Amino acid sequence: MSTRPIRILLAEDQSMVREALAALLGLEPDIEVLAQVARGDEVVPAARAHDVNVALLDIEMPGMTGIEAAAALRTAVPDLKIVVLTTFGRPGYLRGAMEAGASAFLVKDAPAAQLAEAVRKVLAGERVIDPTLAAAALAEGANPLTDREREVLRAAEDGATNAELAARLHLSQGTIRNYLSTAIQKLASRNRAEAIRVAREKGWL
Repeated sequence: MSTRPIRILLAEDQSMVREALAALLGLEPDIEVLAQVARGDEVVPAARAHDVNVALLDIEMPGMTGIEAAAALRTAVPDLKIVVLTTFGRPGYLRGAMEAGASAFLVKDAPAAQLAEAVRKVLAGERVIDPTLAAAALAEGANPLTDREREVLRAAEDGATNAELAARLHLSQGTIRNYLSTAIQKLASRNRAEAIRVAREKGWL
């Protein structure tokens, strides 16, 4: 059996949190944090540049979310194991992370020993999911929004008009109205702003 340490890529946009996680994981005798990045779009280049075998990804990052980065990693570096970390107990994120190829989904404030153990388990081919998050995801049910409805809601977050959304997404204004109306109905919301808030809170965007 190889005695080479587990080699970690850590992606977290808050420098204090990232440095604390790196320091705590670095205390483990069999773990080495080889690379740290602060943006989601830096994850794949860093994974390619360093000989890492586990990526720890925060969900909320500039450039690309942790879930999007996980999906990109699965294509670019298929043998790399992915652990998604979150401070958000939003059940939709769990489903999204698993669909993107993550092997583990944990809250960031989990004890360092638990995080280290999760890293070892995913490297051994196991899947690790925070039990509280798993229970919440089961209770919440599936995301009712289609991919296109999610895309339109995400694009509408900056307050764009229907005309601006139509131009941006290469759709007609009528189609944009229909997607927004359907999403608002599905989320039992009064307007698009409320629909976006509800979808964000549940981790469905």
